[in-house]
Amino acid sequence: MLVLLAGIFVVHIATVIMLFVSTIANVWMVGSNNFGNVSWGLWLHCNTTCEPLAVSGDNEPSLKAAQAFMILSIIFSVIALVTFIVQLFTLEKGKRFYITGAIMLVCWMCILIGVSIYTARFTDWQTVNQAALLSSHHGYSFILAWICFCFSFIIGILYLVLRKK
Repeated sequence: MLVLLAGIFVVHIATVIMLFVSTIANVWMVGSNNFGNVSWGLWLHCNTTCEPLAVSGDNEPSLKAAQAFMILSIIFSVIALVTFIVQLFTLEKGKRFYITGAIMLVCWMCILIGVSIYTARFTDWQTVNQAALLSSHHGYSFILAWICFCFSFIIGILYLVLRKK
């Protein structure tokens, strides 16, 4: 049981770190044009230099929502980690980690909403708006966000099922 709790704790820490990286790094989409490689994410558009992501009026609320939900997912993941540590030392034997599991599932839902908004609105957006863009594909930040989505769901369910021994 102790090994299982330690494993979940390590995966939880890895999930928090990957959420930070995927939210901060601007490599959600990667492409190439005549001048070299181009990448963009939630915050910046980078070619040879990085500039703030320019969005049209219709896409701006969607971008702000994706940014907000990814930040909320980081916050809820850190809160769940702190709650797990607190419950580990204060919870009576035989009780389950319900609060930690619920918070982690809220984190899971925030990741789902944030990445889904980005997927629906911005994966083809740069391809359409930049005529010189030759090809584009998903970058490592986008993939990390979906990995965090899977990990946070698994961790949240495990927290709900596990009992303190």
